[in-house]
Amino acid sequence: MEIERSKQQTNKVYSFLLISGIVLIALNLRPAITSVGPIIGSIQADVGLSSSSAGLLTSLPVIAFAIMSPLAPSLANRLSNEWAMLIGLLMLFIGISIRSNSIVILLFSGTLLVGLGIAVLNVLLPSFIKDKFPHKIGLMTSLYTTAMGVIAAAASGLNVPIADGLNLGWKVALFIWGIPTLLALFNIFYLARKGNSDQHMERKFIRTNKKMWKSPLAWQVAIFMGTQSFLFYSTISWLPTILNDQGVSMATAGWMLSFTQFIGLPASFLVPVIAEKFRNQQGVVISIIISSFLGYGGLLLGTTTTMMVISCTFIGFTLAGAFSLALTLIGLRARTAIEAAELSGMAQTLGYLLAATGPLLIGFLNDISNGWTLPLIVILIDSVIVLIFGLGAGRNKYV
Repeated sequence: MEIERSKQQTNKVYSFLLISGIVLIALNLRPAITSVGPIIGSIQADVGLSSSSAGLLTSLPVIAFAIMSPLAPSLANRLSNEWAMLIGLLMLFIGISIRSNSIVILLFSGTLLVGLGIAVLNVLLPSFIKDKFPHKIGLMTSLYTTAMGVIAAAASGLNVPIADGLNLGWKVALFIWGIPTLLALFNIFYLARKGNSDQHMERKFIRTNKKMWKSPLAWQVAIFMGTQSFLFYSTISWLPTILNDQGVSMATAGWMLSFTQFIGLPASFLVPVIAEKFRNQQGVVISIIISSFLGYGGLLLGTTTTMMVISCTFIGFTLAGAFSLALTLIGLRARTAIEAAELSGMAQTLGYLLAATGPLLIGFLNDISNGWTLPLIVILIDSVIVLIFGLGAGRNKYV
């Protein structure tokens, strides 16, 4: 009886550490990136970077995502999800540490390491959830996407007060986001040591029966991920400028971008939970795209303050809901954790390639049209593409 009680207690502790590990990893997926933008001017002034070099500093992590995403599943196959994520966290912490100085080569190489480390975590976290919580994919995805959203917005808002308000400078402001990485390192190291290595030795030689890149359903999930990423990065890059050109001050436009991210947090939590309750997720996809048309259509048709707030609200729901649904579909469309890792790698590779083109294309369209009507129409067309591939990816099938 005493032995049984001890086992139950051990299982409870292990489950708590698993859940806290998911949250801690989620807390490391965005702040090392979103913390840079608000203080990029200080970095430029101190280091002497040109505007193009500063742009490369902010785009390097996205490039690293596209490079590393297809490699992460192989790393997990060889080692296990836990050990692979531990390597990702180590890369992230080393990257955060060495980029927090004025030496240009270290600034850029550290930023590249940050991107590579986050890419490993991005790809493997859905697989980790599929492996450890196969019947609670929606709830666990809700937990980590909400945690991501909160800390991403917090990092954007806090770094200027840390650097300037507290007079700690941009180096400390960047380095401070290594604290969540250290906490996650200790947690995942324990889980990796605790994991059943014999079970992994049996799993590591299992391969999926068909090539993921030849699966039509996998392509639908991947293109859904990519086209919603196009929406997200285009919006994050250009929404303040769009609002500013409509007569809003740049300070207010910046706050509206923060508002857009915060207002989407309920969607981050609710969409995966709701999606998992249905046999297919097509109704959820349709709801998200209706929100997209209301949001971006509102920006296209109206310039009043009321219309701006309503539009940003719907855009916030769209971006948060589409991203959390894309991650949920990775778990729901895969039979096993290994398939989930492969699908995640494929989806996020394509996703970040499309994400990198979004801001460039929208900026180019603004240049040639000298306005935002054409770019917003293209964003609405992208929303239709999200709908088409979301309906395919939302079917009750496996890759």
